[in-house]
Amino acid sequence: MESTAGQKTRMVITRCQVAPGGGVTLEDISFTVMLNPSEFTHEYTISYNTKKTLGQVGSDTKFSAINPDKINFAIILDGTGTVPSAEPAAKVIDVSAQLSNLSKVVYSYVGDEHQPSHVRLLWGTLIFFGRMESMSTQYTLFKPSGEALRAKVTLKFVGFMSKKQMELESNRSSPDLSHIIDVVEGDTLPLLCDRIYGDSWYYLEVAKFNRLADFRTLKPGARLHFPPLE
Repeated sequence: MESTAGQKTRMVITRCQVAPGGGVTLEDISFTVMLNPSEFTHEYTISYNTKKTLGQVGSDTKFSAINPDKINFAIILDGTGTVPSAEPAAKVIDVSAQLSNLSKVVYSYVGDEHQPSHVRLLWGTLIFFGRMESMSTQYTLFKPSGEALRAKVTLKFVGFMSKKQMELESNRSSPDLSHIIDVVEGDTLPLLCDRIYGDSWYYLEVAKFNRLADFRTLKPGARLHFPPLE
């Protein structure tokens, strides 16, 4: 999206398709905002596992996952004609029609994919790929008939990552994944838990999961399952 001197660059929300390998193809369905957001919030969060085990006094915060980033902002839809349209010669579009056009991009169910569409947000240096998490509309101005003339729409989007990207970026030895270990001479359950989870205190839960009658003595060659941390 390019802008010439003296022209305002408007935010554009475009529907897109995401291939299994992570490739993105833009569709010819987009929504150009009438008034750019006055601000937006870009949120990054990390999840930690703080579950306590039997006999544990404190609770250490262990890394669990990096969550998808989120963006939220509000835009104004105006049907009075006082706000210039993206196209100078365009006719005034009422608020209900503008909401319908926005919904086709961010909300409508895509039959072929059996899920809501992915979108690209493009505005200045902001390029964000994700899907809508929520949309809230506050109507603020009306005709005598009750028809809305202006509305404030608050949008929240959550970023996406393809399965291939997740496999490449995730640590396959992560404690959030299931592990199967063949016991060798000298292995103990606390030692194996420390190796996999980074904490030997999970040995009682692993023993219970594997229905071990005697967790103190492991037989070489035995196969143990180490479940993901909850």
